[in-house]
Amino acid sequence: QVQLVESGGGLVQAGGSLRLSCAVSGRTFRTYIMGWFRQAPGKEREFAAAIAWTGGATYYADSVKGRFTISKDNANNTVTLQMNSLKPEDTAVYYCAAAPVPISSLRLSSRYNNWGQGTQVTVSS
Repeated sequence: QVQLVESGGGLVQAGGSLRLSCAVSGRTFRTYIMGWFRQAPGKEREFAAAIAWTGGATYYADSVKGRFTISKDNANNTVTLQMNSLKPEDTAVYYCAAAPVPISSLRLSSRYNNWGQGTQVTVSS
C-alpha cells in the first residue's frame, strides 16, 4: 500500500502560480507511475500530469502542457506539480495518485489504486 498526502492548494488570480506537493510513503512506490489528476465541480476526474518514479519520464495533458511541470524528489519522497500561467478553467480539486500502470494507461484514473485526499485549487478571473 502507498500513502499519499497532498498540500499546496489555494486561491490565486489568473496568470498566477501555485505549487502542489505530494508526500509519498509505502513499500513499493519506486516502481510506480505518479500522477496528478483534477476534478472540477460536475465534471469527471481528468488527467493532468504524470511521472515515472524510475527514470523520471514525464507526461502531460494537452490542456496543461507548457504551463505545468511535474517533478520528483527522491531524497524526500515527494512529487511536485508546479502550475504557472493559471487559468480559471484550472479550478478543481487536485489529486495525487500512484500505481504500477503501463505507460499506455497512465492517463486513465481507473487504473490508479492509491489516491491522496485532494487539495483545492481556485483560480479567479
